[in-house]
Amino acid sequence: MEINRMFQDVEEAKKWLIGLFGENESFDVGMTDVHLWNMPVLCVYINGLIDGMTMTALLTDLQPREVPPYELAESEVKQFLSYFPYHAVSSTAEREEWMFAILSGQVGFITPRGYSFTIDVRTYPGRNPEEPDNEKVIRGSRDGFTENMLQNTALIRRRIRDTSLRFELHKVTTKSKNDTIIAFMKGVASEEHLDYIRKRLKDIKHDGLTMADKSLEEWLFKQRYHPLPFVRYTERPDTAAAHLLEGHIAIIVDTSPSVILVPVTFFHHLQHAEEYRQAPAIGTGVRMIRFIGTFASLMLIPLWFLLVKHEEHLPNFLNFIGTKEAGEIPLIFQLFAADIGLEFLRMASIHTPTPLSTAMGLIAGVLIGQIAIDVGLFTPEVVLYSAISAIMTFAIPSYEMSVAMKAFRLFILLSTALLGVDGFFLALLILFWYMCSIKPMNVPYLWPLVPFFPVAMKRVLLRSPMTTDALRPYIVDSEQRKRV
Repeated sequence: MEINRMFQDVEEAKKWLIGLFGENESFDVGMTDVHLWNMPVLCVYINGLIDGMTMTALLTDLQPREVPPYELAESEVKQFLSYFPYHAVSSTAEREEWMFAILSGQVGFITPRGYSFTIDVRTYPGRNPEEPDNEKVIRGSRDGFTENMLQNTALIRRRIRDTSLRFELHKVTTKSKNDTIIAFMKGVASEEHLDYIRKRLKDIKHDGLTMADKSLEEWLFKQRYHPLPFVRYTERPDTAAAHLLEGHIAIIVDTSPSVILVPVTFFHHLQHAEEYRQAPAIGTGVRMIRFIGTFASLMLIPLWFLLVKHEEHLPNFLNFIGTKEAGEIPLIFQLFAADIGLEFLRMASIHTPTPLSTAMGLIAGVLIGQIAIDVGLFTPEVVLYSAISAIMTFAIPSYEMSVAMKAFRLFILLSTALLGVDGFFLALLILFWYMCSIKPMNVPYLWPLVPFFPVAMKRVLLRSPMTTDALRPYIVDSEQRKRV
């Protein structure tokens, strides 16, 4: 590999760099004169993004020696890298590309005659892979994605040792130039879906993705004010690998410990790795309980309110579910206050230091609820059903979907309070129509329920044995439907 000449001499390079970074304006920008053998060169790097020990050892071995000589001929300078004792060496012809390599953690060198090259001694700050808090399993692997993109690709590659696994690198936005990877199985993932994602990434005109994968989701799918999540997030490498083998596409954004999975439907947000760590019968039971909990989180409080307010529709064997005594506050306001109060409790637990969060939860959940009942603000039934609904909501694996269910629950409750029985069923109809109308990446959100695919719906409801000869999901539009 030859060295490219970007400057007339090293002094021109220094002036150009000072014009970019300023003179002593950023403490983490290093511009140092060092020697490679007996050749004085300018070394440029970002402190904190390079491996200092490797860099020190390399420069120690390159202290002044007899060869190669400093006064090289023009043709010999271009072969300088053949003497360089480091494997990760590269050279670029463009100044912007050379500078981007330095800002990414590489070390740049400028020779006295203006020739440039870089070496890759990056070491990004981060943490070791550990089990994600929101996707824990009783049995199974304990590693999880981190903020280091290279670690994340390695965790997936370790599980899929196949040459068809592709990690396609893209640089997104103008200033941040975020590294974004499209991961897929060549010949299995849909080329139409891949072209869609590539086009959307190319169309992003913005200075940076400040919220990493969440910002990217909104740019890819134009989510705007839709409450439902259009992608599935996972921090588990085994979950990502399983989806890749099914024909889905994973999007990895540097600095984010979550991986985006597309295309997905409503039912993907109700799956959990624990179902596949148990026997098929037990996994099916766990899945059915989760479906029931999701339905109850949406319907329990609005349906209870409807039956309390319209006792003529209440069967005799359910007379016990009504309120025994009226509170000082109208029932609808009690329900809204309890639901929003639980949301405040969730937010407070997030912002409370871990040693205090448990005590804070007990105080808020037990004492405040009991005091509200004693003073007559809330009825016991409101506290009971709100707590049950909250527990059902926590059973939803996807946090984004659980928040959407809360919003839908309040919508149904408000519609029921305003229009009675008609409002209850009208709200359900509107929500069902809304979910049927959503088609991210041209995939129906409620598939395989709408449109109805009986065999696929059976696999959604039942956790099939892994030995079953199942086809890849229809929505991934794979050319290889059969999994072999």
